[in-house]
Amino acid sequence: MILKMDNKSKDFYNIMGRFFGSRIVENKTNDRIYDDNNKEWYIYLDNNSPVAFVSISSDVIKNIYSINNDFLIELLTYINKRIKIKDSIVTNIYSDVYNSCGFICNNDNGYKNFVKIRSDINE
Repeated sequence: MILKMDNKSKDFYNIMGRFFGSRIVENKTNDRIYDDNNKEWYIYLDNNSPVAFVSISSDVIKNIYSINNDFLIELLTYINKRIKIKDSIVTNIYSDVYNSCGFICNNDNGYKNFVKIRSDINE
């Protein structure tokens, strides 16, 4: 199941709270996760437990995390069908997933641990 929430949604912190400040997430993604007011969160639940999430602000992806690429593929495909994602600088550990979900990737962005992605505007 995929939920769409923001930090004012009921149960948001019950679902997402353990990810904020998580060293496991930071060590895997080389990114920190913040609960900014302007983000919409797309959260993939498996057996009522969050296993993947993507945060978006003004059609720009801000954060991505998943415990399994299969969950992330389903989540990013869902998002890419609904939102034309603008240039977003995201963790590069899921580069294969971004490509398989139809995103355009640009590795020449000057960042060691990040890649720039966007929706294919010709779709």
